[in-house]
Amino acid sequence: MLNNVKLVKILIGSAWLDGKIQPEERTYLNRIAQEKGVAQDPEIYPLLQDLRQVETAECYQWVQEYLGNSPSTADYRNLLEAISGLIYSDSDVDTEEAKLLTQLQLLNPVTHEPQPAYNAVMKEIQKLYRRWVEGQK
Repeated sequence: MLNNVKLVKILIGSAWLDGKIQPEERTYLNRIAQEKGVAQDPEIYPLLQDLRQVETAECYQWVQEYLGNSPSTADYRNLLEAISGLIYSDSDVDTEEAKLLTQLQLLNPVTHEPQPAYNAVMKEIQKLYRRWVEGQK
């Protein structure tokens, strides 16, 4: 349960990276919080209700706490998949979200092993990011 709280806090922090939570992100966050059984948790509830904004540094601190100094492959993949799901939810990859994904890549506990699922997720995120950049021109 504690890991679920940490994971949902990270997702909420990730949604705030661009300065606001998009409606699609809010729907995703509420669904994940319900699925993980933490929607009413005293740490999660105020964050889900926008009672306070999450700062970027706080989000990165939560990532570090969740993964620790030597993250398990399962925790790493779980976090990466959850954040990717959040980013895909609104089809808009913000610069700060891309930075977070880059930081996560550096924390990968098995950088020497092939990671087909991770690579597929990263390619899709890169496509979304490219479309976003091209749309800004």
